[in-house]
Order: sequence, then structure tokens, then C-alpha cells
Amino acid sequence: MNKQILALALGLAGSALLAAPAVAEMERVAAPEGAEVYFLSPEEGATLSGPVTVRMGLKGMGVAPAGTQAEGTGHHHLLVDTPLDEVDLDQPLPANDGMRHFGGGQTETTLELEPGEHELQLLFMDHRHVSFDPPVTSEVITITVE
Repeated sequence: MNKQILALALGLAGSALLAAPAVAEMERVAAPEGAEVYFLSPEEGATLSGPVTVRMGLKGMGVAPAGTQAEGTGHHHLLVDTPLDEVDLDQPLPANDGMRHFGGGQTETTLELEPGEHELQLLFMDHRHVSFDPPVTSEVITITVE
């Protein structure tokens, strides 16, 4: 009986040790001081015909494909009609219509958006799709698609 308890205790301790690196990997890291992400286009308040071309700018960091672990780099994400406060910045960002990933290192995309008003915000994240701390985000812009 004591051997079973000891084996269980060792198994639990080993599991905890294996899980510790996974938890540590999700710790957010600081971006270089002065890092900024911004829209080159479209401009705030623009009225556009679809499809909409979005050009993403970056200052103080480098763009690298997702999975490329290099200091001072990351890749773009675009929030479409998704407020930043609805995003869990401590976990990898899921990919969907409201949270677009550019893990190939893209700095430009074309969006098919329904006619109407849309809010867009850039979020620059690390190689794991996890936010920097503090987050590197653009201002929210509002555009109208005809």
C-alpha cells in the first residue's frame, strides 16, 4: 500500500514538473520600449467600397512569421468588430472572423466585409500568438463599407 502511495505521489510530482514549462511559456514578455503598431491604411473615418485593403505599420520591432522566436519580433493580428477587452491577452489568440492572424509575417491584407460600419484594431503579438506586456496595439479606427 505504501508503495502505491509513493508511486502516486511521484507521478503527480512528475506531472507538475512537466506542466510547469507549459505554464511558463504563456508568460507575457515586454516589447521593446517605444514599440508601436498602426494603420497605414485605411484611415479613420474612411468610407470604402469592398474589398478593403488593410496595410499594417510597425515601429521599434520586427515582423517575423509565427513560431519564429527572435527577440524584438512578432506578427500582426487584426481585431474586426472585436473590442480588446474581450480578448484574453494571456493566452494564444484564437483565429476567427473577429480575430485575424497574419502568422506568415504579412503586413497587408484584403478583407471582405459586410456593408456598414466596422471597427478595426491591430494587435501585435509574439511568436506564440500571445500579447506582449503591455499589449502593443493600434488605436481603434472606424470605417464604413458601402
